[in-house]
Amino acid sequence: MSEHQYTNALINETSPYLLQHAHNPVDWVAWNDESLALAKKEQKLMLISIGYSACHWCHVMEHESFEDSTVAAFMNENFVCIKVDREERPDVDQVYMNAVQLITGRGGWPLNCFALPDGRPLYGGTYFPKDQWLDVLQRVASLWESDREKALEYATNLTQGIKQSELIQKSSNTSKMTSAEIAGLVKKWSSEFDNREGGPNRAPKFPLPNNYEFLLRFAFLNKDENVQRHVELTLQKMAFGGIYDQVGGGFARYSVDGVWKVPHFEKMLYDNAQLVSLYSEAYQATKNPLYKEIVEETLEFIEREMTSKEGAFYSALDADSEGEEGKFYVWKEDELKSVLGDDFDWVKDYYNINSKGFWEHENYILLRDETDEDFAKQKGWSADELKTKVASVKAELLAERSKRIRPGLDDKQLTSWNALMLKGYADAYRAFGNQEYLKTALKSADFILKTQRKDDGGLWHSHKENRSTINGFLEDYCFTIEALISLYQATFDRKWLDEAEALAKYAIEHFHDPESGMFFFNSNSDAQLIARKMELTDNVIPASNSSMAKGLFLLGHYFDNSEYLKIAEQMFQNVKPSISQGPSWYSNWLELALYQAYPFYEVAIVGKDAHAKRAEFEQHYHSNKLMIGGETENGLPLLEYKLMEGETTIYVCVDKACQMPTNDVKEALKQIN
Repeated sequence: MSEHQYTNALINETSPYLLQHAHNPVDWVAWNDESLALAKKEQKLMLISIGYSACHWCHVMEHESFEDSTVAAFMNENFVCIKVDREERPDVDQVYMNAVQLITGRGGWPLNCFALPDGRPLYGGTYFPKDQWLDVLQRVASLWESDREKALEYATNLTQGIKQSELIQKSSNTSKMTSAEIAGLVKKWSSEFDNREGGPNRAPKFPLPNNYEFLLRFAFLNKDENVQRHVELTLQKMAFGGIYDQVGGGFARYSVDGVWKVPHFEKMLYDNAQLVSLYSEAYQATKNPLYKEIVEETLEFIEREMTSKEGAFYSALDADSEGEEGKFYVWKEDELKSVLGDDFDWVKDYYNINSKGFWEHENYILLRDETDEDFAKQKGWSADELKTKVASVKAELLAERSKRIRPGLDDKQLTSWNALMLKGYADAYRAFGNQEYLKTALKSADFILKTQRKDDGGLWHSHKENRSTINGFLEDYCFTIEALISLYQATFDRKWLDEAEALAKYAIEHFHDPESGMFFFNSNSDAQLIARKMELTDNVIPASNSSMAKGLFLLGHYFDNSEYLKIAEQMFQNVKPSISQGPSWYSNWLELALYQAYPFYEVAIVGKDAHAKRAEFEQHYHSNKLMIGGETENGLPLLEYKLMEGETTIYVCVDKACQMPTNDVKEALKQIN
């Protein structure tokens, strides 16, 4: 006999989030043709409930309402109940999130949206406590029962709102954004900076890596010391805070407060991937050893806890273990004393086992507030002495922590997030020259291009248990294109550029909208939802359109392809009028603006020592450049006629006009700076 009282159709799914709900008394079904057909056949409203496996409030609502047999009975009788993993189906999430934002003015997960049998949304919200949820269920069911006309009117108006919410006009403007305009936007944005604690001047605080990547690049190109200071302050405060796992490496999704102290303890692949790229680039720009340490520890965490034997990366670690948020990561004072012995005397100061680090239920969150240099000086130790002591303590605490019950792992592998992590490894290799990082990047590229590629040259979105599923979304293509370009710059192996271009061609054919000049999120071969959405604003992950525009801009330069450059330029012109409304929501678009407002350098290195000179070049920072090269010309337009027999030559070019070739990296750097 089964140990579970209830089992529903989700038992046949592979998504960890859906499987979490497989033994609810609710008759959940997954989002598929059969479920949608069932709603139409029975003329029942759909209840579309969307979340993800590491979502704390999703677990709370499940426990309070979806595990309650009385609540479930009412849901089963009145609705076709559909569970959606937002990470598997970001397209479905976009549509119904948009609906809930229009209804309530805010969004989030769990997302619960009621829709007509044809999928048009009627009403919704996020987390509901049990009593409120029962009330909502009854009111929505009653409206459908007693006043269908009114329900249809609501749904029609709401659907209209969704269709119009991201309509974008094709712009006929051709003027480039100037460096003065960009500086004006940054000045407006800087009113939101928290120059004491770093990040934005509000809580909760999200890392938003793309914002700081843009601001770092802007500060460098503009020689803006204030913006540079803000970026460095933010990177240090995040690295010292509770949002960073001081014992095991890696970042949590956000901090619930304004000081980066109390994290929402879930760890997402996409945050850590982008933060590895950001800290690697910041190290190139500043040579701050803290940034190198953060990259090394984060990649150790990724390798230890988030990597499959095939070299693919898992999606997330839950915030909760044993039903408690953060239990795996926090420490009681007695526990630390017992594990660390005499070392506790200095560790309590280093990691703030005091009122600053105190959280709740006698637990402490480990966090720092001093640089190693200052702390060592205070204790009368050398920097190396402190480094050895800290490494030893971290190893002890990690060993102790590994005996605890672990948070749940979401082990599905998403192409888009794997591509972000692949780029993280490639960027870390470029910054630090660690061959292991390159090896992992190559294995990751292999996984995406072999396991996740379909017979027609397109991509699958998800992979689990040797099964690739769900037709790829625009995010799968654009992030893979950007990752492969970075991998090319790390290796000078032309095949990565060719693979990136093949994906770009596929995306143009299946996602591009000639009418607006933008790209849809869904392929034209997908079953259409009630609205075909476009992702325009940058958030915790850059918008797929801004990433696509950057990828096409770079490929346009590599292959001397004016068509790619034209598409990228049109996309930027379309969003340009919106940027001033909130520059922080357009940071990836603004990176494209930097490419156009400042000289964009093509650094070509060709000859037998190309790899060594590339590595030397990468030790110096310049954000507005692409690297191209190899031992031969490789048929790439930018390398044509540049190979000199027996020599390794560096060319610094802007708009195809090259300065005097040189064999010396220092000389080439002078030509850039």
